Amino acid sequence: MSIAADQGWARVGPDRVLRLGREAWRCALGCGGLRPDKAEGDGATPIGALPLRRVFYRADRVARPACLVPVEPLAPEDGWCDDPAHADYNRHIRLPHPARHEALWREDGLYDIIGVLGWNDTPVIRNRGSAIFLHLARPDLAPTDGCIALTERDMRAVLAQLTGLTVMADP
Repeated sequence: MSIAADQGWARVGPDRVLRLGREAWRCALGCGGLRPDKAEGDGATPIGALPLRRVFYRADRVARPACLVPVEPLAPEDGWCDDPAHADYNRHIRLPHPARHEALWREDGLYDIIGVLGWNDTPVIRNRGSAIFLHLARPDLAPTDGCIALTERDMRAVLAQLTGLTVMADP
């Protein structure tokens, strides 16, 4: 799949480089590699077209990022349901929540800026994977649990231009 960079789409592949137009940034990918058949809990980053749906940020820690999609501040009660057996699977939720979930308000700073990527959301299919985000990377760009991660400086540069990502098996 090839999408023109002037439409705000970036490409990323197993070389762990996110490319947007003539610019390129190192990124972290899932510890399970890249997979076209992403499954819940496999640690893989899904191969495919992933539109950027919206961006959240920790207003108590970082400035609002410049973005081409809707941007909202996070609250301590924000979460994401990752329980395939629940009706809220792969959806933004408010905590407390009865099903398995992850909190978006984290102490480690990885979600200080978080882009919600459109994976398994129209429609949601049970066990196909949830919570695929573009988020901040660990200092050593260590692998994620399936997301794509960038340094804060690079994230801000990318978000100012980005409307979606194409994750490819080959760079």
